[in-house]
Amino acid sequence: MQRFLLATVLGLGSLGACAAPGSAAPLFEETKTAMPETPLDSIVFRTLAKKDIRPAYCSDAVFVRRAYLDVIGTLPTADEARAFIRDPSLNKRPALVNRLLEREEFADYWAMKWSDLLRVKAEFPVNLWPNAAQAYHHWIRSSIRDNKPYDVFVRELLTSNGSNFRVGPVNFYRAMQNRTPEGIATTVALTFMGTRAENWPTNQLAGMAVFFSQVSYKPTREWKEEIVFWNPDKSLAAPSNSVAANATNSPPSPVLRSPAGPLVGLLPDKTKIKLPPDRDPRELFADWLVSAKNPWFTINIVNRIWSWLIGRGIIHEPDDIRLDNPPSNPALLAYLQKEFIKSGFDMKHIFRLILTSRTYQFSSVFPAEKMAQAEPLFAFYPLRRLDAEVLIDAINKVTGTTDLYTSAIPEPFTFIPANKPAIALPDGSITSPFLELFGRPARATGMESERVNRPIPSQRMHLLNSSHIQRKLEEGPAMKALLDPKRKQAEIIEDLYLTILSRFPTPDEVAKVDAYIKSGVVKGREAGIDLAWALINSDEFLYRH
Repeated sequence: MQRFLLATVLGLGSLGACAAPGSAAPLFEETKTAMPETPLDSIVFRTLAKKDIRPAYCSDAVFVRRAYLDVIGTLPTADEARAFIRDPSLNKRPALVNRLLEREEFADYWAMKWSDLLRVKAEFPVNLWPNAAQAYHHWIRSSIRDNKPYDVFVRELLTSNGSNFRVGPVNFYRAMQNRTPEGIATTVALTFMGTRAENWPTNQLAGMAVFFSQVSYKPTREWKEEIVFWNPDKSLAAPSNSVAANATNSPPSPVLRSPAGPLVGLLPDKTKIKLPPDRDPRELFADWLVSAKNPWFTINIVNRIWSWLIGRGIIHEPDDIRLDNPPSNPALLAYLQKEFIKSGFDMKHIFRLILTSRTYQFSSVFPAEKMAQAEPLFAFYPLRRLDAEVLIDAINKVTGTTDLYTSAIPEPFTFIPANKPAIALPDGSITSPFLELFGRPARATGMESERVNRPIPSQRMHLLNSSHIQRKLEEGPAMKALLDPKRKQAEIIEDLYLTILSRFPTPDEVAKVDAYIKSGVVKGREAGIDLAWALINSDEFLYRH
């Protein structure tokens, strides 16, 4: 009960993101006038000016925490936060972004994000098996670490052949529940074009399915291993029996042929292509898909990256691109698309453009009555609860503890070292009760909406009352070191705030904590644990802001 009193006194129940501008300025906002600094900003600011919206910038303390969480999925240490906040350099924000983009955690975190979309999971519903999931994740992470051009990344996923235990990208064709040509085409359209092909006319989906009609699978003598390969001898005359087609209440669609006999594929832009018998049709589709002239390809990925970093797609939802779902800022989307092509499909270039813009630095504090109008125009940074993996990693980093991650499959590949962060888990089947409770996706559909970060009461109760969290606070070596009784009380309070919230406490907060300690309700180390508990249960800790 005393802990709840402390949290209430400190005012940590709500982040106050809908407060009036200026009310949270000392903590969350800068006072200087927001002005565009990059071509991206100029586009955004023009749309805001038309609506007479004047955004504010976030404070240094907010930015350092936001950048760490958004770029590498990890909290800054107390020393990192302290050094950044005190740094007087004018260019420290872009400098921080550049450093974070080169950290190893960048590959870990974004491999996790891509593993959601590419359905990297050993067990149900796709049954890759641990060996394959490990190979798939390793290829994804290596590609991100090496900043592989996006067109090369996608081409390898679409055209690779070989063992799913040894050739990571062939698991793209294994990690889907519907492996009919139409099922594959639907997955390709969702993942790389951001569109839901199951809603297309039947003949259009069937035409695209032709390009995947010769994908074949064969087992080996090794348990669960499969060879994925192009099979030019595969029978093509029979109608395909597609779950996707049946879902639209339409009859199965025959494979398209020209009057002369060769296979004819129909591209999503309605172009017909005769498929030569000596070339893998997937290669022809990949040639079309990854072309700089193909707007679907480039629009999809820059819109996804924008959505991942800003919290909302320029086209919203980011995997629902269609003519009757237009972008909220067409000029912004066109600018990012042009930059992406000019950079040679460099994803880090788009990350850098967004992260170093003034638009990314907008405050999350915004008047509630104007939010609906301003959100599609990106006038503020939207609040988002931390991903399940990021949240448990943050708690473990604060306390110096670890969690046990296990899989239902008793394989050597599922042994996870104690110091492995959740964002680096290579297989969606490796999990924990915390990850399941806090909305880690099942990796069944490849859709962005599969990850649910909306809080529910059982999550709040776990953070407030569970022995899992209490043990971390009481027994964690980092907490023991931080709460060393030989340290000065002011240092302990400051370090707790910097470690957990990535900011210095305000004088008012210090006074309230001092008063709580002097009240004698709790003494010594227990008071520090109570403060850590209150900070971890605050919206300021639980949300990106």
